[in-house]
Amino acid sequence: MKLARNVMLGVVMATSLFAQSEVGERRENQQDRIANGISSGQLTAGETSSLERKEANLNKEIHNDRVANGGNLTNKEKAQINRQQNKLSDQIYDDKHNTAVQHHGNNEVDRRRANQQARIAQGVRSGQLTAGETAKLEHNQAAINHEVHSERVANGGNLTNNEKAQINKQQNHQSARIYNDKHNTAHAHR
Repeated sequence: MKLARNVMLGVVMATSLFAQSEVGERRENQQDRIANGISSGQLTAGETSSLERKEANLNKEIHNDRVANGGNLTNKEKAQINRQQNKLSDQIYDDKHNTAVQHHGNNEVDRRRANQQARIAQGVRSGQLTAGETAKLEHNQAAINHEVHSERVANGGNLTNNEKAQINKQQNHQSARIYNDKHNTAHAHR
């Protein structure tokens, strides 16, 4: 009887560990898909910001559920997290396959934007950037991109020297944020 109980306990613990690792693997897979979308230009900065904000909220929910349950997730919580991850997965797919793409032209401002996006994508892929950090960085990048677009529309497709200088200053600040976020103690769990 005691042996049967120990075997059952072992099966339950193994099943629980498998489910825990499955949640982590799913998060890692989705982060890789987002990083690939950033690198390829399939995801705009605004789309990435939205996805990463949702990912950060889900990560926080998982953390809080685990803290409340001694490090584990209940079956009900696992099911709910799975539904949320399915919904996020669908949004990643939809955002990567819609008509919105991140265009990077062949001038200094656009090359700088492409470089910043590549650095963010590398940080997501390596786990140096958390979902929350990525959401904030992409939100800032989206604001810069919007400003560049608006100024080009107002000037017949070009930027004035003063506008280029202002954009460069904003990109310098963004570059420092990327560096600081990638080199702080917060890391995504990979």
